[in-house]
Amino acid sequence: MTVTPLGIPRRLLEFTVDGEPVRVPEGSTVLDGCRAAGKDVPTLCQGDTLRPRNACRVCVVEVEGSRTLVPACSRRAEPGMEVRTGTERARHSRRIVLELLASSVDLSTTPGAAEWLKEYEAKPDRFGPDAARLNEEPRVDNELYVRDYDKCVLCYKCVDACGEQWQNTFAIAVAGRGFDARIAVEHDGPLTDSACVYCGNCVEVCPTGALSFKSEFDMRAAGIWDESGQTETTTVCAYCGVGCNLTLHVQDNEIVKVTSPHDNPVTHGNLCIKGRFGYQHVQNRG
Repeated sequence: MTVTPLGIPRRLLEFTVDGEPVRVPEGSTVLDGCRAAGKDVPTLCQGDTLRPRNACRVCVVEVEGSRTLVPACSRRAEPGMEVRTGTERARHSRRIVLELLASSVDLSTTPGAAEWLKEYEAKPDRFGPDAARLNEEPRVDNELYVRDYDKCVLCYKCVDACGEQWQNTFAIAVAGRGFDARIAVEHDGPLTDSACVYCGNCVEVCPTGALSFKSEFDMRAAGIWDESGQTETTTVCAYCGVGCNLTLHVQDNEIVKVTSPHDNPVTHGNLCIKGRFGYQHVQNRG
């Protein structure tokens, strides 16, 4: 059992979500309140271990008194706020954003995307076959993880995880501007020639599958990846004495990938190269 140390108690504040009162700790976001109220507000770029970037704009809601729609992931909740999540204006905005994303990016491995497109009646095909797509083959230049930029929505979570918010390696950045903007390493070269330390923390936070374990990539290509048939077991990494928690994803009695619990006070979802990728010896029968 994971034991989280007690922090400084925070006072509760109250506001309304779709007319229902919600109480959340001070410092919470509007999205926290929406989730506390059981409202399914979609979001792609929000992560529970990173500061919000306001990049995807899928989570917009209406706030009484605000001229524009508000990104729920970053707007701090205030006492007495009146938030509306399902207005026609908010739904229309989400629909347009989903259409723009789905017309230019492969969302096939994005959790929830298919359901959102159906719920909001998004029609990305209306932009026609010439919608701006990268149409680039996945980059497989190492045996640990794969970069598939056709699935990248420029949420910047990998940049933040590699940068000052977690790893401080700064191997990943945004190259280009406007329609030419893309995630890249130094000089857009091979990953093996970059400052990457292969911790895989960028893979952990990627919401679309643009970054994925090579094991998952290969299994998806072979048509045998089955998340519903996988079991998850959390254990302690044995490589050193830090005590990082590992969650082993097992399919057909084989470890297919390793993650870490985001609420763990030691790792907060982060691991080093050994913890995340060094599991082959467990199932080496040679």
